[in-house]
Amino acid sequence: MASAPPPAPSGPPPAPERTSLWGGRFEGGPSEALARLSVSVHFDWRLAPYDLQSSCAHARVLHRAGLLSEDELARMLGALEDLRVAVADGSFRPQVEDEDVHTALERGLLERLGGLGGKLRAGRSRNDQVATDLRLYLRDSARLVAERLVELEQALVDQARQHLDTPAPGMTHLQHAQPVLFAHQLLAHVQAFSRDVQRLRDWDVRAAVSPLGSGALAGSSLDVDPVASAAELGFSSAAANSMDAVSDRDFVAEFLFVTALLGVHLSRLGEEVVLWNSTEFGWVTLDDAFSTGSSIMPQKKNPDIAELARGKAGRLIGHVTGSLAMLKGLPLTYDRDMQEAQEPCFDAVETLLLVLPAMAGMIATMTVHAEVLEASAPTGFALATDVAELLVKNGVPFREAHEAVGHLVVWCTVEGRELHEVSDGELLRVSPHLTSDVRSVLSVRGAIAARDGHGGTAPVRVTEQLAVVEGEIADALAWARR
Repeated sequence: MASAPPPAPSGPPPAPERTSLWGGRFEGGPSEALARLSVSVHFDWRLAPYDLQSSCAHARVLHRAGLLSEDELARMLGALEDLRVAVADGSFRPQVEDEDVHTALERGLLERLGGLGGKLRAGRSRNDQVATDLRLYLRDSARLVAERLVELEQALVDQARQHLDTPAPGMTHLQHAQPVLFAHQLLAHVQAFSRDVQRLRDWDVRAAVSPLGSGALAGSSLDVDPVASAAELGFSSAAANSMDAVSDRDFVAEFLFVTALLGVHLSRLGEEVVLWNSTEFGWVTLDDAFSTGSSIMPQKKNPDIAELARGKAGRLIGHVTGSLAMLKGLPLTYDRDMQEAQEPCFDAVETLLLVLPAMAGMIATMTVHAEVLEASAPTGFALATDVAELLVKNGVPFREAHEAVGHLVVWCTVEGRELHEVSDGELLRVSPHLTSDVRSVLSVRGAIAARDGHGGTAPVRVTEQLAVVEGEIADALAWARR
């Protein structure tokens, strides 16, 4: 895996004074307006390590094609390595006249090799170059995101282990519905995040196709070997169609969709934490290190991390929407519009690498008030469904069982009672189906234990689920660190 990309220069630089990669057929330079619009080095400098990586692979291909001698290859690779170190330590940076990352790095190579550096441009174009670099960047970034996501999953799993015996109100429509184990609810979020990791891994299979060697759009008349460069760069294959290779940004749109859906899942967890942390719920208390205060109200302790996670989801959704709108009308092959595919990718990655560790820390350190959860688990007639299902087991048609328990709930509402507070005689007066044996399910723990079907909230099933997700987490972490 490549090292983390260097930070991009902050803000767009002044207009470039020259364009060293494409000015050959022009008698004059670009206008200042065009130059300022065209410049991208302030954001695509993140691709520098990947551009150098692909340049090394391309140099070896040129050598095998007889276009670089053994000595020239050695000097070329030595200069590229020197440039890589200089980029990493910051001693080589873009200059005002550099239009993009490719221009800047060619300048650095020419400074080190003179005319020999110009030989590297043979057999490739910025079109296949940027498509290759962006794939390399996103494939590394997918693993970085997955590793941080696994840390959040583990934090949820650790909390779930501590609350395998903690009943909680399960809700629909934000109203008490049925009691569940709090561990079961925490693991529901793990399931969503596990699918996000699976989507990143599945995306990577389709992203592992190398565009390098496709040239501008039609391949090359030089004897370059795209399959060889693909293998060296860790791709599974070379692109089957050079026109598709330089115009395809499906991998961008799909990556942005995966990150947007991950953002939605983070938002849903964030929303629950905001509710749990409220005075009205009182389910959890957040650690001071993962909370903020108010500039005017000294008593406030705000769940800012959860709220920011909620807010960032809109940003991530916007990226995928904008990218699809940009791509929808482009004719084959490469169009400069595609430059707009880069910044959403960079921002999505950087956003998630900020949010995920904060969310993991917040979840890992929050205090769960088990006694509050258990006390509120049966309220709101949460055991009504269990009574109806017991009647069904006793042979009562569900329609009648539903009606009988509905009448019981109305009676309790009028009398100001909970279900477990009704006497045997009162049960029978509501309905002859409501015999004393319904008391066997009028306990939270009994109701939870009864839901022992596959995927249910019974302790035995939740314990099984824990073992499965821990195995999935270990597998995901191994992939992320590969």
